[in-house]
Amino acid sequence: MKSGKSTLAAWLHRLDAEDLEQLLAARPDAVSPPEPRSVSELAERLQRPGSVALALPRLPLPVLQAAEALAALSAPASPDVLADLLDATEDEAAYGLEAALRTLSTHALVWPDSEGKLHMAAPLRQAWDTPLGVDQPLATLLKDTTSEELRRMLTALGVRPPGTRPQRLATLLEHHSDPARVAAVVARAPADARKLLERRADPAYRPQTFVLFGGQSAPEPGARWALERGLLVQGRYSYGPVRMPAEVTLALRGPGWHAPFDPAPPVTLLVPVAPAEVDGEASAAATSFAAHAASVLSVCATTPPARLKSGGVGARELARIGKAARCEEAVVRLTLETAYEAGLMARDGDRVAPTDAYDTWAESEPAARLPVLLHAWWTLGLTPSQARDDDNKALPAVAGTPSCAGCLQARQGLLTAASRLPAGQGAKNTAELGPLTHWSRPLAEELPQDTTPFATVIREAELLGVLARGALSPIGAALLADSTEELAAACRRLLPDATATARFGGDLTAVVTGTPAARLVTLLDSVADRETSGTASVWRFSPASVRRALDAGRSPDSIEADLTAVAANPLPQPLSYLIMDTARSHGRVRIASAACVVHGEEPALLAEIAAHRKLSKLGLRHLAPTVLISRTPLEKTLAALRAEGYAPVAETADGTVRVERPRSHRVTAPVPPPRRAVGGPGARSRTTAAPEQAEPAALAARLAGAPLAHPDPCNGVPFATDTEEIIAGHATELSHADVRQLAHAVDDGTAVTIEYVAATGSRTIRTVSGLELDPPYLYAWCHLRDAERVFTLSRIHGVMPPT
Repeated sequence: MKSGKSTLAAWLHRLDAEDLEQLLAARPDAVSPPEPRSVSELAERLQRPGSVALALPRLPLPVLQAAEALAALSAPASPDVLADLLDATEDEAAYGLEAALRTLSTHALVWPDSEGKLHMAAPLRQAWDTPLGVDQPLATLLKDTTSEELRRMLTALGVRPPGTRPQRLATLLEHHSDPARVAAVVARAPADARKLLERRADPAYRPQTFVLFGGQSAPEPGARWALERGLLVQGRYSYGPVRMPAEVTLALRGPGWHAPFDPAPPVTLLVPVAPAEVDGEASAAATSFAAHAASVLSVCATTPPARLKSGGVGARELARIGKAARCEEAVVRLTLETAYEAGLMARDGDRVAPTDAYDTWAESEPAARLPVLLHAWWTLGLTPSQARDDDNKALPAVAGTPSCAGCLQARQGLLTAASRLPAGQGAKNTAELGPLTHWSRPLAEELPQDTTPFATVIREAELLGVLARGALSPIGAALLADSTEELAAACRRLLPDATATARFGGDLTAVVTGTPAARLVTLLDSVADRETSGTASVWRFSPASVRRALDAGRSPDSIEADLTAVAANPLPQPLSYLIMDTARSHGRVRIASAACVVHGEEPALLAEIAAHRKLSKLGLRHLAPTVLISRTPLEKTLAALRAEGYAPVAETADGTVRVERPRSHRVTAPVPPPRRAVGGPGARSRTTAAPEQAEPAALAARLAGAPLAHPDPCNGVPFATDTEEIIAGHATELSHADVRQLAHAVDDGTAVTIEYVAATGSRTIRTVSGLELDPPYLYAWCHLRDAERVFTLSRIHGVMPPT
C-alpha cells in the first residue's frame, strides 16, 4: 500500500454518496460520535482491529471463504488469481465470488486499486494465523535475512545474484512467485527434501517440533537442502520454527488444488405452506408463551427466586417455578433471562425480584407484553434456554449462562436463513435450518447440548412464534428488520386481546381461554389454585383457597360478587356453597400471641382441639373452657391448626382480626452507585449511555464532498476542545481519531471501549463509563469489574464505541 492509490482512504474518496451510505450502514460502529470529519479518519476507524472483529461474524460463509483465500494470497492480488484459487471462474461460482467481493467492499474489508488488484484491511489478514494452512509470504519471512544469505540462496538455485540486497530479494521473490519454477526445483530435489516439502504443503499438515538441549529445533531430513534455496525459512542462527513461504506452499499444491468455496447455500427440503398456516401456528405459539411468561413472572412476584452463591437461579428454584407456573424448564429459563434483560426483574440481595416496571408490564395487553420479551431475546448475548456448559454441567439461569457474541449471531443467522426460503415454502424439518444457519453465520456459536446444529436456538424461535411451520413468521420478519413498529403491529395482529371473563364449572373450576387479563389473574389467584396455563388456563377452588381469600380480609359476599362480575355464565351452586360453608367455619377459633393463646366461643370445639393427637406437639392446655394456651409461637400454631382442617384466624394486639394480605415484593431497578467526585461535587455518575448514531445518508453526503484528510492538530492546527489537547498530550499511543472519540466520551458522559495495556504487559478490552479526566490518569467505572478503576492515559492503546 505504498502508493496513495492503493490506500483505503484513497478508495473511499473515489466513492459516491450512495456507495458511502451503504458502507456506513454496514459498519455503524465506525461512524459513532464524534462523526468522522474526512474519509481519512473514516478509513482509520474502519481498520481498527476491534471494528473489523465486529464485522466478521455478520458475514456468510462464501464471503469469509473468499477473504481467507485472499489472505492466503497475500494481498494485493489479482481477482483472476483469486478466482483460480477458489475454482470460481465459471457460472454460479463466478457470480458467487463477484457477490462475495462486493460484500467485502461494502464492508470496507477489501477494495480494488486503480489497477484492479485487491487490497485487504490489515486486521482482516490477522484473523487467520495460517489462512488455508498457508504461512506468511516470502517477503515477510525474509525481512531479516542478510544480503550474503540471499546471495547463497540464489546461487543454490542457479540464479546469478545481483549486487545489492534489495535487488537480490526482488530476484528471489520473482523466482518463487512462478509456480512452474518452484515445481521444477522441487522435482530435482533429493528424495528426503522432496517428501518433506510435499508433506508440509499438504493442507492437512500439522507441524511437530522436536527440541534439543539449548532450545534449537532438530532439523528434519531434507530440511537443510530446502533452507539453502529459500523453499523453507528459519530464524537467524537457526533458531525458531522452520516455515514454508506462502508462494512455495501454493506452488506445490499445484493448479489442481482449490480452496473451499460454497457460493450456494445448502439444499433444504421444502414443503408448501400458506401464509395463513404460518400466522396460525405463530399466533398459537406466541399466545402460549405470553401466557406462560405471565405465569412465571407472577410466581416470581409472589415468591422471588433465591440466587445461588455463584450467581443465577439454580435448578431447584427453576423446578419450583416451573411446577407452580405449569410450564417446562426451557420456558422458565427463556422468561427469566428475557425479563431480566428487559428490566422486569433485578437482583435484590440473595434473590431475584420483579421491579416496578413489572407491574406496568403485567397490567398491559398480551400484544404489548410480548414485544418487550422478544426484543430482549433478540439482543441477548447468550442463549437463554441453554442448560449445559461445555463440560456438560448444569448452568443456572438469569445471567448464569455465559455471554457469547456467537450466540447473538446464531439468532441472526437463523432468521436470515429462514428469510431466504422461497415465498410460500417452509422447511420440511426445522432441523434442516441448522446447516442453512451455519452457511449464513459460520462464526455463530453452536452449543454442546445440541444434537443437531443450532437446535436450541431453533426451539426458542418456535416457542416465541418467531418460526412457524418451518418458515419465518411476521414476528420473525419484524425482528430481522429491527423495526419496533413492525414488531408491535405483528403482535397486535397475531395475539388476541386478554380475556377478562372466566367460565365457572360445577366441578369447582374456572376456565379462561386465551391469555387472562391481569386483574382476572389477580382475582382468581387470590381465591383459587391454578392448575394449568397456556392457551387455556384452569383454576380450582377448594376450602383452603377460599380460606386464603378470607384470611386476606375478604368477605364471602364480596368474593361471590367479584366472581359474578367476571363470570361468563352464572356461578354454579357448588361454588356458592363452598364459599358460604368455608366462611361459616372461618374465624370460629381465634389465636392470640402470648406464646400463644387459643380462644373461641365453643368449649366443645376447644376441647376437641386440645385432645387432638396430632396437635399435642403444640403443648396445648386449658386455661378456661373457652381458652387454650400454647407453648408454640402464634405462626406455627396457626399453620398446625389449618393443616388439620380447622380454620382459625389470628388476632392483632388490640383483639381485632389480623388481615393476611400477600405481600408483593418489588425491587428497584439497579441504579449505578455515585462515583467518587474526582472533579468536585459536580462530578458525573457512571452511565452506560451509548452515543446516538448519525444518519448514514447525511453523513455520506458530507464525507463525499469533504477533503481526503482533515487538518491534523499535530501540524499546528488547534485542537477542537481542551479535552482533546489534554488527552493527546498524555495518550501518546492513540491516533487523532481515537483521541477525538475518547474526548467525546469524557465530555458527553457516554460509554466507550478501550484497549488497555497493564503494567504487566497484558492487554485487556474494557468498556468504561462515567469518565473523569485527571491527567495523567482517567477515572472510570469499569463494566468488566463492576467497580471504579483508574487507567493511565499512556497505557490506552485503542478506543472503540461500546460493544
